[in-house]
Amino acid sequence: MSKLQQPSFRYYDLIMALFVTVLLCSNLIGPSKIWEISGFSFGAGILFFPISYLFGDILTEVYGYARARKVVWAGFGALVFASVMSWVVLALPAASGWDGQAAHEIVFGTTPRIVVASISAYWVGEFTNSYILAKMKIWTKGKWLFTRTIGSTIAGTLIDSLIFYPVAFYGIWTNEQVIAVMFGNYALKVLWETIATPFTYKIVAFLKKKEHQDHYDHKTNFTPFSIQTDK
Repeated sequence: MSKLQQPSFRYYDLIMALFVTVLLCSNLIGPSKIWEISGFSFGAGILFFPISYLFGDILTEVYGYARARKVVWAGFGALVFASVMSWVVLALPAASGWDGQAAHEIVFGTTPRIVVASISAYWVGEFTNSYILAKMKIWTKGKWLFTRTIGSTIAGTLIDSLIFYPVAFYGIWTNEQVIAVMFGNYALKVLWETIATPFTYKIVAFLKKKEHQDHYDHKTNFTPFSIQTDK
């Protein structure tokens, strides 16, 4: 299909906007609060960050890897811009008599190391998730959706966790803490995706029906370094 003949989708742009919104909120707001269960501490963002993987699954399953790739890059650009904006805003001198600087630094102040870890882990994890789901859809001939949504998330979030926690906290936390939090958060993300499977089924079925689209990536160029949607 030529570029001039590409189909127009009703919900693709909406899902892209929701994906980027969840991603930004999870990375900018979520880390500002820590909560604890049975002695294990977690960033509050873990409650919502896995939704980005759910969106990634839906995008790849319905629209294909190339269109999901474009959304991943949109999220990447949004994270980079938000990080730069936070740094600039916090670096600007505060007005005389304004006492909110400390509070803003607590909520939005993130070390460059954590920013690099977060953006890198997101980029690699999301592309791993999308690639594996696209390949598994071909292998399973479109059957057993749950195997590829959960299977791709198992791989994507594992890569994400293996990059983020060591890069962000190695040498700051003890090795035992890094490992415990890394695998604890990883288990919660996979559990979240598993619980959300019925919800994923409903959204996928709705979109396939409304968009008249059920893409298979037989001839897709899987390079992550592109935003073209016709390959």
